[in-house]
Amino acid sequence: MRVAVATDAWEPQVNGVVRTLQQTGAHLAELGHEPLFVTPSDFTTVPCPTYPSIRLALLPSKGVGRILRDFEPDSVHIATEGPIGHAVRSFCRGAGIPFTTSFHTLFPEYLRARVPFPVTWSYAYLRRYHGRAARTFVATRSLAEHLRERGFDNLAIWARGVDTEMFKPGPKSFLPGPRPLSMYMGRVAVEKNIAAFLDLDLPGTKYVVGDGPDLNGLRSRHPEVRFTGQKLGDELAAHVAAADVFVFPSLTDTFGLVMLEAMACGVPVAAFPVTGPLDVVRNGKTGVLDRDLRTAVLGALELDPGDCVAYAGQHTWLEWTKRFVALLVPV
Repeated sequence: MRVAVATDAWEPQVNGVVRTLQQTGAHLAELGHEPLFVTPSDFTTVPCPTYPSIRLALLPSKGVGRILRDFEPDSVHIATEGPIGHAVRSFCRGAGIPFTTSFHTLFPEYLRARVPFPVTWSYAYLRRYHGRAARTFVATRSLAEHLRERGFDNLAIWARGVDTEMFKPGPKSFLPGPRPLSMYMGRVAVEKNIAAFLDLDLPGTKYVVGDGPDLNGLRSRHPEVRFTGQKLGDELAAHVAAADVFVFPSLTDTFGLVMLEAMACGVPVAAFPVTGPLDVVRNGKTGVLDRDLRTAVLGALELDPGDCVAYAGQHTWLEWTKRFVALLVPV
């Protein structure tokens, strides 16, 4: 089956959406399918306002039509709500082609964190956008419930896996600093609520692994924290494995793939009891969820790393890619 996937999030971005699509593409090929990703790399791009490291496709409509007509897909999936997602959605509607979409990001809450824009307006726009899809894929049951309360329908669960060949236990000595070592890994941006972690009074050393628009500002305000910048591949996995607890302060993530990656490295998670962690973390076993993030961190330090590794190993990309294929609709 030829599967066209439209996404505005792609390399060189490093985030959960990109990693999810990369792994899905690799396993689609492994299953004998032919994936084609329509990405910003196919077009002239411009920097995203307030986030210049993200490049957005400029006027992709004509190019999208040519790409899809040449490829002749058996199924079309739209992964994001950016310019490419809009262009593919318009093409499919005009050609009478059914399609599916994904809801990866609580975009209304992300936008509200940066500008005073009412979340009700954003949800109205997204409800209209996804309402034309045959199905909208969501990563967790709690996200599905959240969206149903906002008037969304035709929702289907498509969760995430973890690459246990890359993310696995490693030497704690890889990173220096007094123990315990508490780590955040991911995009360094205001919507990730990183300040909730950085402001905590914790024993040991804090690490932040990642890049983003708020990196320089946070680095200057928190000289006691060790900011490593962006890490990739095996080096990234080695950083995560060296931590004693993985702190996930986000209140707006729809899944939080990094939590599974930390567990695969034998690192328990500390997080708030919100959408994402509620579905990904086994509270008291692979992490601790608490409205007091410091309590969660100290509690997670007491957990057995072996339980984290065993739990993460149950979540394979291959099985969730099979689920992805089953949820697609034929052209």
